[in-house]
Amino acid sequence: MRVTGRVHRPAPTGVNRATRSVRSLVLAAATAAAVLTGCSTQDAVCGGGEYPVMTIGGTGSTCVPDGEEPPEGYTRYPQGKVPEHVGDEWDTYWQTHTVDEDGKTVEVPGGE
Repeated sequence: MRVTGRVHRPAPTGVNRATRSVRSLVLAAATAAAVLTGCSTQDAVCGGGEYPVMTIGGTGSTCVPDGEEPPEGYTRYPQGKVPEHVGDEWDTYWQTHTVDEDGKTVEVPGGE
């Protein structure tokens, strides 16, 4: 039997800790990136540089460039009730509600 003078020693603990720390950091960064971009996979109601407006007395809508007023027959959504993504709470709400000529929120006859 041949015997060598070599002894297997594990790597110093500092190296293992550093490796685990780097792996943990990479995993945390990947998780954060996935969470932060999760909302961006939803379809936005309007593109960048635009805001949504709705038809007066109906359930139609369109997008208007920031800084411009809504076209005739359209109005801004009431503050705090602006849909941001297709299918979100306010997008769904405005499928059955509208704003009348007096600016009052009313239910749409027939639901749409």
